[in-house]
Amino acid sequence: MAWTWRFEKADGTETEPPVEPEEFTTQGDAESWVGEEWRALLDGGVDQVRLFEDDTEIYAAPMSLHAAAES
Repeated sequence: MAWTWRFEKADGTETEPPVEPEEFTTQGDAESWVGEEWRALLDGGVDQVRLFEDDTEIYAAPMSLHAAAES
Protein backbone atom coordinates (compact mmCIF):
# COMPACT_ATOMS: atom_id res chain seq x y z
CA MET A 1 0.00 0.00 0.00
CA ALA A 2 1.42 3.38 -1.01
CA TRP A 3 0.04 6.80 -0.17
CA THR A 4 0.85 9.59 -2.60
CA TRP A 5 -0.12 13.20 -3.19
CA ARG A 6 -1.11 14.74 -6.50
CA PHE A 7 -0.22 18.43 -6.68
CA GLU A 8 -2.47 20.71 -8.74
CA LYS A 9 -3.09 24.26 -9.86
CA ALA A 10 -6.50 25.78 -9.06
CA ASP A 11 -7.88 24.54 -12.40
CA GLY A 12 -6.97 20.92 -11.58
CA THR A 13 -3.94 20.62 -13.85
CA GLU A 14 -1.08 18.68 -12.31
CA THR A 15 2.03 20.63 -11.32
CA GLU A 16 5.45 19.75 -9.95
CA PRO A 17 5.78 20.38 -6.21
CA PRO A 18 8.57 22.66 -4.99
CA VAL A 19 9.19 20.18 -2.14
CA GLU A 20 9.90 16.56 -3.04
CA PRO A 21 7.42 14.31 -1.23
CA GLU A 22 8.50 11.15 0.50
CA GLU A 23 6.94 7.73 -0.02
CA PHE A 24 4.33 7.27 2.66
CA THR A 25 3.29 3.95 4.18
CA THR A 26 0.30 5.33 6.12
CA GLN A 27 -2.38 7.92 5.54
CA GLY A 28 -1.38 9.64 8.78
CA ASP A 29 2.22 10.06 7.62
CA ALA A 30 1.07 11.53 4.31
CA GLU A 31 -1.32 13.93 6.01
CA SER A 32 1.30 14.98 8.57
CA TRP A 33 3.77 15.71 5.78
CA VAL A 34 1.36 17.96 3.88
CA GLY A 35 0.47 19.63 7.18
CA GLU A 36 4.14 20.51 7.65
CA GLU A 37 4.85 21.47 4.03
CA TRP A 38 1.62 23.20 2.91
CA ARG A 39 3.12 26.71 3.09
CA ALA A 40 6.14 25.76 0.94
CA LEU A 41 3.80 24.01 -1.52
CA LEU A 42 1.51 27.04 -1.71
CA ASP A 43 4.45 29.45 -2.08
CA GLY A 44 5.79 27.20 -4.86
CA GLY A 45 2.63 27.40 -6.95
CA VAL A 46 0.57 24.44 -5.72
CA ASP A 47 -3.05 25.45 -5.09
CA GLN A 48 -4.58 22.13 -4.09
CA VAL A 49 -3.67 18.51 -3.39
CA ARG A 50 -5.32 15.12 -3.73
CA LEU A 51 -4.39 12.08 -1.64
CA PHE A 52 -4.32 8.61 -3.18
CA GLU A 53 -3.94 5.14 -1.71
CA ASP A 54 -2.44 3.30 -4.65
CA ASP A 55 -4.92 4.30 -7.43
CA THR A 56 -7.85 5.19 -5.15
CA GLU A 57 -8.52 8.85 -4.35
CA ILE A 58 -9.16 9.27 -0.62
CA TYR A 59 -11.11 12.53 -0.45
CA ALA A 60 -14.21 13.39 -2.46
CA ALA A 61 -12.63 16.64 -3.68
CA PRO A 62 -9.20 18.23 -3.80
CA MET A 63 -7.93 19.88 -0.62
CA SER A 64 -7.22 23.58 -1.12
CA LEU A 65 -4.00 24.90 0.38
CA HIS A 66 -5.51 28.39 0.31
CA ALA A 67 -8.03 27.40 3.00
CA ALA A 68 -5.12 26.63 5.35
CA ALA A 69 -3.62 30.06 4.67
CA GLU A 70 -6.90 31.77 5.54
CA SER A 71 -7.24 30.04 8.94
